[in-house]
Amino acid sequence: MAASAKSFLADAGYGEQELDANSALMELDKGLRSGKLGEQCEAVVRFPRLFQKYPFPILINSAFLKLADVFRVGNNFLRLCVLKVTQQSEKHLEKILNVDEFVKRVFSVIHSNDPVARAITLRMLGSMASIIPERKNAHHSIRQSLDSHDNVEVEAAIFAAANFSAQSKDFAAGICNKISEMIQGLATPVDLKLKLIPILQHMHHDASLASSSRQLLQQLVTSYPSTKMVIVTLHTFTLLAASSLVDIPKQIQLLLQYLKNDPRKAVKRLAIQDLKLLANKTPHTWSRENIQALCESALHTPYDSLKLGMLSVLSTLSGTIAIKQYFSSAPGTAATPARSFDLVKLAQECCYHNNRGIAAHGVRILTNISASCQEKDLLPLEQDAVFGLESLLVLCSQDDSPGAQATLKITLTCMVKLVKCRPHLSQSVVESLLTQLHSAQDAARILMCHCLAAIAMQLPVLADGMLGDLMDLYKLIGRSTTDKKQELLVSLATVIFVSSQKALSSEIKTVIKQQLENASNGWTAYRIARQASRMGNHDMARELYQSLLTQVASEHFYFWLNSLKEFSHAEQCLTGLQEDNYSSALSCIAEALKSYHKGIASLTAASTPLNPLSFQCGFVKLRIDLLQAFSQLICTCNSLKTSPPPAIATTIAMTSGNDLQRCGRISNQMKHSMEEFRNLATRYGDLYQSSFDADSTTLRNVELQQQSCLLISHAIEALILDPESASFQEYSSNGTAHVESEYERRMMSVFNHVLEEVESLNRKYAPVSYLHTACLCNAVIALLKVPLSFQRYFFQKLQSTSIKLALSPSPRNPAEPIAVQNNQQLALKVEGVVQHGSKPGLFRKIQSVCLNVSSVLQSKSGQDYKIPIDNMTNEMEQRVEPHNDYFSTQFLLNFVILGTHNITVESSVIDSNGIVWKTGPKTTIFVKSLEDPYSQQVRLQQQQGQPPSQQQQQRTAYSRF
Repeated sequence: MAASAKSFLADAGYGEQELDANSALMELDKGLRSGKLGEQCEAVVRFPRLFQKYPFPILINSAFLKLADVFRVGNNFLRLCVLKVTQQSEKHLEKILNVDEFVKRVFSVIHSNDPVARAITLRMLGSMASIIPERKNAHHSIRQSLDSHDNVEVEAAIFAAANFSAQSKDFAAGICNKISEMIQGLATPVDLKLKLIPILQHMHHDASLASSSRQLLQQLVTSYPSTKMVIVTLHTFTLLAASSLVDIPKQIQLLLQYLKNDPRKAVKRLAIQDLKLLANKTPHTWSRENIQALCESALHTPYDSLKLGMLSVLSTLSGTIAIKQYFSSAPGTAATPARSFDLVKLAQECCYHNNRGIAAHGVRILTNISASCQEKDLLPLEQDAVFGLESLLVLCSQDDSPGAQATLKITLTCMVKLVKCRPHLSQSVVESLLTQLHSAQDAARILMCHCLAAIAMQLPVLADGMLGDLMDLYKLIGRSTTDKKQELLVSLATVIFVSSQKALSSEIKTVIKQQLENASNGWTAYRIARQASRMGNHDMARELYQSLLTQVASEHFYFWLNSLKEFSHAEQCLTGLQEDNYSSALSCIAEALKSYHKGIASLTAASTPLNPLSFQCGFVKLRIDLLQAFSQLICTCNSLKTSPPPAIATTIAMTSGNDLQRCGRISNQMKHSMEEFRNLATRYGDLYQSSFDADSTTLRNVELQQQSCLLISHAIEALILDPESASFQEYSSNGTAHVESEYERRMMSVFNHVLEEVESLNRKYAPVSYLHTACLCNAVIALLKVPLSFQRYFFQKLQSTSIKLALSPSPRNPAEPIAVQNNQQLALKVEGVVQHGSKPGLFRKIQSVCLNVSSVLQSKSGQDYKIPIDNMTNEMEQRVEPHNDYFSTQFLLNFVILGTHNITVESSVIDSNGIVWKTGPKTTIFVKSLEDPYSQQVRLQQQQGQPPSQQQQQRTAYSRF
């Protein structure tokens, strides 16, 4: 196993010259054994980096045992360093294999005469509570130390008690009375009581324990009315309710009561903070009365800071199910409708408040009400929301302070949300944004451009008339090269690209290029080119990539930019396609394919071992194959003219019983073409499944490419191959309910148009006529006329997830097989680590890992025996849930047939929605199945014609051991 970890972990480096796992551990061990305290401390604090780099149990177990030795014999400073390392490496603790030995070495210090050493040991035990929750000696030591006369030791015991209470039901039940006595005891100092009370938040393991803890907290709240005690007790109360779930409605009422009746601002602030916590965690438990009480408190409070807090809670609730419960008419409340709209009254009152934060929350509440209560007639509310948003926009866009920018972000987010659910408001919102763009600060302009682009992606509201305003502003940006100006150039260019989706006029291109020459650096030009590729403006993108080719320092970057230039040129070639002009369509596709082949060669040259560009290469190869399939289909359709059916085609069809034979060779060609498109659809599906880290827009783009392949294969089947059984139900449009981008909108429009054409021709004319071939060719041209969008994941990877596998047993040399006797089973242990980038779980999270183990016989040795088919192959699958990004499982494999077997272990990922993603990796090892010595001896004797002796016949498998 050590050898396997070594060989596996050696490649986990980050680019610099690194030692392998064993050498790194030995290097640190040398530091631990040093006589100098400084070198020992340096060695100890370098362990977390080692764990991060080599996160497998074999190394972590050895490392923690060495640290435990240092803890046992070192001084208090070294112990403190080991404690910090343990706390930093908490997620690796469960990989310790010799837990007993580790605990024994640490626990020996608890008997020290030094209270500080005992305190550090208690904190160490508390930090390890997740792996030793039921250790009675640790429980006993914590109880004893709570009675200590040394403050440092008591505080450490409180820390350990809190950690063990969270992990162990028995410990929590046993310590609850002790904590209760100490809190209520007159001898316990107040500051110690304040530290003891938070332990009660962990008493949620069963209902009776939670109930007794609530009663104690209730007594404390009334018995100790001082500010500090009330704050700590109420917060513990809230956390206990949030964990035990059953008492949340009571807790909300209690907090609202304190918010209303307690005159102290600190207590009111704490109540608001806890209400916000409960609003985020369990909005469905908020009743109409609770929201009403909070509205009344907000309406009557004279303090802006408290009003801001209460509105923050209400704005959180307004985006959840609670708002629907508030507006639903309960029986018996029809007589007082005005009171039920206190929330609306409050929001309208706050929209124009002189405090920006309060105004922002007021507007957000109105926006959320307009968005979620669409069945009600809320026209006045919509208008109030728009006017409030516009006033906040004017206020915040003139100010570049961080507070104003944060408020502006809230305002713009509300604008996007309001326009999405109420499209008829889009025109006025966009006009106010464009008007304000001229006078706003640069920081605000960038955010406003993002908002405009987000609105325009959903609705085509940016008319050509508005392009003039945007171009004037683009010219006015000036020659400044500050970061804000560069960011603004990119944001404005994005809005211009979105608003002119069809094609950029030469005037716009000239203005953009002039500004880039005057005021920008290469990175800005690249970002603008990237946005042009995403929006389908490939001619602009090609010119920008061309200008950047000579400005990069590395040949990999040169090849990357060159490939992007070629892809843009290829897509630009396809914009000249015209319906019914099939010969020019073929020449356009041929020109595009030429550029694509140049581009894929550059792209391959741009890839490196650390950045293999696998998604980009896969996407482009599929695009090339799709264009070739389209070209082949047009040629096949043309063959009806160049090679019409022979005169005897009808006779052949009648003889063979296949009616399609009367169409001549085109029928077979169409069948091949249909299979080709289905195969391409399957490959697009595989690309989709392998892109776990891609954003949703990129995945949707891949899905649209797949659907276009399926559409063409369906059209071929419905028009030519099998018109009788063609069904249009599953392909019928279910309305463009939620379209994310202009590209998707145009593709869906083409899909619907093609389906209508195919359905109208279906069964009207016998196949194959020129109408059928024209319909297919026009469908191809319509699909290619929509400019391809290169989405974010093609350029940028925001989420990064990878899995590393280690197999045990594993050979020293990868090509060397593992020897196994054919009458034994091999226990294959598979361990794995999930590694994340800087933003783990941004788009989707790993729920479980699916491990698939299969074995294939590569070469057979010895005689052939009749063996049951079950024993010939191994096919197994297991699902494992990673814990702290680590998982392990075992497989039992049979190798009855003598010879060399190839074992493949492949991992795939299942996300929180249950979707399977084929992320890999795939690991292979070889096993050599050998004949066991006894069977070999018997076989040899039989071959020599000697009957086996009596003793050998009675010999069993056990006698060999």
